[in-house]
Amino acid sequence: MKFLPGRRIAALAIVATFTAVLAMLACTHAESPDPEAAQHIASTPSPSVTATAREGDLAQSSTEPRADVQVAPEGQGDRRGVAQESLRLSASALDAVDSRSTSSGAITAAGPAPETVAPAESGRSRRAERIAISGESTYTYPNAFNVFNLVPSSPSTGGVNPVNGQQHDAMFFQHHGTNPFVDADIDSQLTFGLDVDTASYTMARRFLMEGTLPPQAAVRVEEFVNYFDWDIAPPEEEDFAIHVDGAPSRYRGDAYQLLRVSIRGREIAAVDRASANFTFVIDTSGSMARENRLELVKRSLRLLVEQLDAGDQVAIVEYGSQARVVLPPTPVRACGEVLAAVESLQTNGSTNAEAGLTVGYDIASHMFDSRRTNRVILCTDGVANVGETGADGILARLRREARDGITLTALGFGMDNYNDVLLERLADEGDGMFAYVDTLAEARRVLVENLSGTLEIIAREARAQIEFNPEAVRSYRLLGYENRDIADERFRDDTVDAGEIGAGHRVTALVEVRLWPDSESNDLGTVHLRWGEPNRDRFHEIAQPITWRDLAPSFDRADASLRLAACVAETAEVLRGSVWAKDRDLGEVLADAREAVADLRVDDTEMLEFLNVLARARDLQDRGVAPGAGG
Repeated sequence: MKFLPGRRIAALAIVATFTAVLAMLACTHAESPDPEAAQHIASTPSPSVTATAREGDLAQSSTEPRADVQVAPEGQGDRRGVAQESLRLSASALDAVDSRSTSSGAITAAGPAPETVAPAESGRSRRAERIAISGESTYTYPNAFNVFNLVPSSPSTGGVNPVNGQQHDAMFFQHHGTNPFVDADIDSQLTFGLDVDTASYTMARRFLMEGTLPPQAAVRVEEFVNYFDWDIAPPEEEDFAIHVDGAPSRYRGDAYQLLRVSIRGREIAAVDRASANFTFVIDTSGSMARENRLELVKRSLRLLVEQLDAGDQVAIVEYGSQARVVLPPTPVRACGEVLAAVESLQTNGSTNAEAGLTVGYDIASHMFDSRRTNRVILCTDGVANVGETGADGILARLRREARDGITLTALGFGMDNYNDVLLERLADEGDGMFAYVDTLAEARRVLVENLSGTLEIIAREARAQIEFNPEAVRSYRLLGYENRDIADERFRDDTVDAGEIGAGHRVTALVEVRLWPDSESNDLGTVHLRWGEPNRDRFHEIAQPITWRDLAPSFDRADASLRLAACVAETAEVLRGSVWAKDRDLGEVLADAREAVADLRVDDTEMLEFLNVLARARDLQDRGVAPGAGG
């Protein structure tokens, strides 16, 4: 299958809402290759960017039925290698997607039960994605949209109660689809960039604790799993250690194994941390007055400043309608001056994010020192509505500065008027991390307890490749990391954009595998890890074999942390509407999670809190509450 942009498309223009909706309805009745695929089309959520509807708009949902298609054109594999121009196609352009395989690509759809799906020969996929903003339905290639322009075409409710039964207005998320099972005989390599972001879990936690199921597009499985500090032994000599364990899958049946690949970075003691130059870029626009967001930002920055060393430097830039320097580069030993500048921040004006980041990076470049950590810390709700809304220029600047050693931490605040899509993209392009801060306790966790990992990068462009043995492994599926996909053949291409890992960070990937029952091979595969040194062109690679000895004989006899990780991932699968977990009862998952936490015998606040979060999700599921709606 392939896209034929010129075929049956009358014009590349904005399509009226009514026409788009009619086309989408017709699309859901389009002919499918077979009845099973047709059944799946009716049950699979679309990868999409979603915004809650406002008055006068037709309510759009990330759960609109469509086939979870994966199209892999010839020579195309890298998730970054898509066309950068924003090609907007009307809903009727789906007719241009043929239902037959062609020499230039292949289309696959994950079925309603775990079945093998053969990927295209090029290794990885390109998806057609639907954007739903203000009731307007369009299609675009991944990442081709203008992230600074992801604001409603009409103002948000601005203090009026959200409409159409929604709990919150003007919130933007992107659904990246769900990974299928892949036949190891056809593609034995699984390659992806590592990810230490945690924003998805904290955002979903806030929705749930407020009595609302999160929008499905807000849930990213890997960020749920990586939120927790799993007990992973640190490396003895290398920068990283790889650990592998597994057990029969609790939620797919005993024919499947749940494989856990855990990676731990080396620790750096606080006294050994390199001195740092920090540029705080603070959103002080009018939207930051909602929910007292700016006050939470100020309290969070006070926590961070109090942890810094006297030799560190801080500069502060604020932006509303315009950007201005509040504090020029100042040594932290003048702590009173720094805290006074933080305290002086007040909300005003619109949101000129481009101006704020431009001035912030100008300051960071001015005080750059290759012997120090150089970091921009962005605090915002992420919605830009004035100034230069074209993202290409600022994203190119972020990429260039990241290559030169200035990285970005993006901290999101607030619920209404919040742009998750923009913040994740900025953190990716700025070679940093993305976290969502909803409470002062979460700010302390990110900026104090994990200070070294948040601020000191030990590896750039870190990626993993799991090479399965087709003689032992029949098929596999990666849980999450859909937007971290890397073409298999580019694993050792050091120009590929991957992930950045901080000191002491833990990264976990869960993979469901189906083994050949008659295989006698003890070799299941090998995990390869590759990363580059910060501010240097030198790359390193290590490997860890996967064998039968790494697998527990039953789920109940597996390590308690593996069982809890399985519960966390399954919760995320249910919340995001994954076809693989569509009939899962969260009450069953909660029972398993409680048993695992009890067996861990640790007083871990986050893990105990997860039980409460899961219980809320179970209660909302039992009451039949729709995602994004209150109970």
